[in-house]
Amino acid sequence: MTVRSRSSSPEFDPLAFDQDFTPLPEYKAPTDTALDFDGLLPEPLKLHEDLKTGCGGMLWPAGMTLAKHMLRYHRDKLQKARILEIGAGGGLVGLAVAKGCSYETPMYITDQLEMEELMAHNITLNGLNDKVKSMILNWGEPLPEEIVALKPDTILAADCVYFEPAFPLLLQTLKDLLALEPNATVYFCFKKRRRADMQFIKAARKNFKITELEDQDRPVFNREGLFLYAISRK
Repeated sequence: MTVRSRSSSPEFDPLAFDQDFTPLPEYKAPTDTALDFDGLLPEPLKLHEDLKTGCGGMLWPAGMTLAKHMLRYHRDKLQKARILEIGAGGGLVGLAVAKGCSYETPMYITDQLEMEELMAHNITLNGLNDKVKSMILNWGEPLPEEIVALKPDTILAADCVYFEPAFPLLLQTLKDLLALEPNATVYFCFKKRRRADMQFIKAARKNFKITELEDQDRPVFNREGLFLYAISRK
């Protein structure tokens, strides 16, 4: 994995953005989508999008960015990894990794109760029941026994920064996960939409080591307000 420290260039520094970005997307009808991530998957990922139980049921730009990064740079590096996705929504990132990367231990994709049915549906839709398990994981609450036993060392988190009251809960879950496995890395991607989003990054820097990930698409997605980090213990 190639990482770099926080960029000194305002163009690529999320703290340099002082304006609010586009509001959250509006509701759209349920739909099925096939994604090959610009050819990184030989067989497209099938994803059912459904917003009936919450905004996590649709595709989000940070999820697409993180999925492409994992497929491009970690395809053959996860053989022994213990993988967990938090705030998975419909499971975009985890399922893309499951289809395109080699690993031995079944991964968990997790979210709130409202997303459990959609996660399970998308796992089955792609025939990944032997490689992926869905589970409820509420931020800020004690980690489920299965996750404690797994001791995940590869944690995926995309577009988890969107609701300010949840920031302390997300921080607590990251602390718990990194305490569980000190050598774990959180692959973290988010899109800045409002000034308050930066409060999470400021708080996270006080608790964790945060480095910006190298990616050939970084100049493009940074200009779109997307930022991609590795988070680990200090």
